[in-house]
This record gives sequence, C-alpha cells and structure tokens, in this order.
Amino acid sequence: MDALYIYNSLKRIKEPFVPIHEGHVGMYVCGPTVYGDAHLGHARPAITFDLVFRYLKHLGYKVRYVRNITDVGHLEHDADEGEDKIAKKARLEDLEPMEVAQYYTVRYHEAMDKLNVLRPSIEPHASGHIIEQIAMIQKIIDAGFAYVENGSVYFDIKKYNEKYHYGILSGRNIDEMINNTRELAGQSEKHNPIDFALWKKAEPKHIMRWPSPWSDGFPGWHMECSAMGCKYLGEEFDIHGGGMDLQFPHHESEIAQSMAANGKAPVHYWMHNNMITIAGQKMGKSTNGALWLDAKKTSPYQFYQYWINVDDADVENAFKFFTDLGEEEAKALIEEHRANLGKRILQKQVATELTTLAHGEEGIKSAQKATEIFFGAEISQLSDAELGQIFADVPSAELS
Repeated sequence: MDALYIYNSLKRIKEPFVPIHEGHVGMYVCGPTVYGDAHLGHARPAITFDLVFRYLKHLGYKVRYVRNITDVGHLEHDADEGEDKIAKKARLEDLEPMEVAQYYTVRYHEAMDKLNVLRPSIEPHASGHIIEQIAMIQKIIDAGFAYVENGSVYFDIKKYNEKYHYGILSGRNIDEMINNTRELAGQSEKHNPIDFALWKKAEPKHIMRWPSPWSDGFPGWHMECSAMGCKYLGEEFDIHGGGMDLQFPHHESEIAQSMAANGKAPVHYWMHNNMITIAGQKMGKSTNGALWLDAKKTSPYQFYQYWINVDDADVENAFKFFTDLGEEEAKALIEEHRANLGKRILQKQVATELTTLAHGEEGIKSAQKATEIFFGAEISQLSDAELGQIFADVPSAELS
C-alpha cells in the first residue's frame, strides 16, 4: 500500500501511519449531540473524516468506521452540573427526549446525505450502551481511580495522575488546573474540583435515568465514547477523530478512562479538525450565530454576511449546493462574474445571488438593509417600527 502520513495530535508531529492489524483500520469519530439541526460546524468534521474514511479505503484498507450519536448525558456547557441538552429541548417542546433525539438524528442524516457524506460502518447511540458504560465505570472503581459520593461516581484525576499522565493530549497541567478552578455550586461532592463525573445520580425531575449499582441516574458525557470505542474497535484501535474543541476535556478524559479501566492507551493516532468560527467564536447552536445546513433556518443577514466575506474558492460548491447547477455550470457562472468584477464586488454579487436563492427577494432586501445600518447609516434616524422590521430575523448575537 502507498505510504500515508498523519498529523498525530497526541505527539504533535506528522508520522507514518502503521495500523495495529495489517490491512485493517479501526476509526472512531465523535458524532453530534442530537438536540437541534446541523450547522456548518457539524459539516466540517463529517466531511473531514469522510475524506479520511474514503482515502483509507482507496489505499486498500478494510475500515471499520464508528461515529456515535450522543442522545444522553451531554449537559449544558459540557459540564457535570445542569440540564441534559436533549431533555431540556424535550421539556421546552413538550416531547419525550427520545422523540427529540430521533427527529434530529434523522435531520442530521438528511443533511449529511446532501453533502454526500458516507454513513459510518457503525453508528451507536449512547442510550443503547448504558450496560457497557456501567461495566466500564465499575472497572475504573475497582482499579482505584474513581469514587462514589451520594450515588454519583467521579473520576479521581489526582490519583490517576500519580500513575499516568492526565494532560498528555491537551498539554494541561493539573496543578495549574486546580489553581485556576473555582469551587462552584453543586461540586461539593467532588474530592477535587477538577474531577469529572462518570455517573450522575438523577434529580427527581430528571427524565432520562437508568438503574445502576450506585443510583438511578445517567452516564457522564465522556464515558460513552470510551465504552463504545472499546466495544466495537477493541481496547486499542488506530484512529480517533473529532474537532479541536473536543481535545479538552472530552478526549483527554476518554484517554484517562480507558487507561484506568484497561491499563493501556486506547488510540494510536489522534486527529483533530479545526473549527469554523463567526466573529472569532466557535460556531454553535447555543451562540445564536450558527449557519444552518438548512439555509432556511439561517437568517438572511447571517447568510449574506458569511458569503460576502468567505474565500471565493468555496463559491462554486455553494452554487451547486443551493441550486441545481452542475459542476461545470457553477464554474462557468463564477468565471463570468470574475471576468467582469473585482474581487470585492464579486463577493457582494455572489452573496446577493446565494442569499436570494436561499431566502428570496424579501430576504436579500432585509439582509442588505441591515448591512447598511451596521456599516453606514445612523440607527438613530430610524423609528422603532422600522428597526423592528429590519432586525426581525437578525440573531441577537449580531446586535450586541
């Protein structure tokens, strides 16, 4: 097979890829938490590791590609306290949590199909692997790296760090982490504020709960990937992928859990894609600044501003995605624009056409009017009614 070099985030170097088992590759990639529609930030890791998956197969490897669906245990702000993201959505919309998870899983698949992203070999759900997660937690307790407090189970980072290295992936130093961590409400059960939850005892109002040796509750967010990766790829496998934002604490904690349970490093090559940002911040559902893959969910202003600033190398794909144009027709249209217009005018023209395609004539009018206000006209000259009409579909994040 042709030589393949991978940038390994664990070692921070590019190195030749050598699979554990000749001719076979096991790859795990962190998938979505299904409580809302997919946006451009979700598309990036999906496309990135779809390319890795395809290229490995092209080289002749037999690849088992596992990408999970998180449908339980992912609390707000990626923390150990707070409300489950899916349960919160279910409460707000008066639905069962699994209705929410099922609906947005289907929506995610539809979006990935439009992007021509292949389905993984296995797509396990966290809620379908509670037994495996409980078993792995018990192994960690038996090894002496976790403790039970009031029905919840926490990973003891200081004790783990005495034998292994917590921070091997992210470069974090636990002494600095301890010094920089404030004691927050609800953390009093922890022996140390940097410890993280393996299992949480459910509050009476918590809908999603399962019986365990410690309490009726639910697994911590980090546990699902360790347990499902081990189940489908073994205690050691070749590649683990995801976004850079998952390096810490998620992937760092995955390594610690697997080391504690199995006594060996779970992954040989860690791969991380960069993030898509808006105004210097990571794109996300909770920031109110996401560009949804369903263009109708993104406000005309957001849509227009993105395409007026994007590198025009992406424009051909945009025309193909939002219209029925074929590849050659899209290229011809861009070349026609480029021949007659300067780059900045070209970007404005492209943004106008794409926004019109996605949102119609009224959408482009509101986007252009909002742009004039932000970058030129005096807001004070407009009445409250005029402002309200213009900004009706502009996210609040853009007005701060």
